[in-house]
Amino acid sequence: IILKYFADFSDEQLAQFRKLEALYKEWNEKINVISRKDIDSLYERHVLHSLAIAALCNFDDGAEIVDIGTGGGFPGIPLAIFFPKVRFLLADSIGKKIKVVQEVVAATGLKNVTAVHGRVEEIKGRTFDFAVSRAVAPLGDLWRWINPVLRKGQKSDELPNGLVCLKGGDLTKEINESGLKKIVQ
Repeated sequence: IILKYFADFSDEQLAQFRKLEALYKEWNEKINVISRKDIDSLYERHVLHSLAIAALCNFDDGAEIVDIGTGGGFPGIPLAIFFPKVRFLLADSIGKKIKVVQEVVAATGLKNVTAVHGRVEEIKGRTFDFAVSRAVAPLGDLWRWINPVLRKGQKSDELPNGLVCLKGGDLTKEINESGLKKIVQ
């Protein structure tokens, strides 16, 4: 299903994407990382959903991305496979989820991912070009947490450095309450 929407993957990337299903099914039996009703739709509801960011934004090689509240590694792991020359820091406050992320990263051979147990607002001494998130918190909170560690500039042809969120539903109220002036929908 990924190849229906994206092409030009190396053999290594295709192998990494193929490994995800078995890895997540195995880990989901031990630790509920993905809704049990969604696990059979992993590629459609989680991997492709994460890759929607790649359809919007082509991160430059060498860019540094932080995944806020990564959970089981979404959107960070699919994006790290898609962008092998971009560095990703996947952060989550729930230790067992970061354990799963670390195991999936090791099993897929991803060299461009670091996983940390902790909240993004607690990360000190690091800055990032972009932050990505998948329905973790209200937009205003996400921006407040990440703005201090975002670098100015543009590490993508499409967008200036900033926050890229995957959210659903009517976001009018949330966007208005966020106080942010520039929103790309």
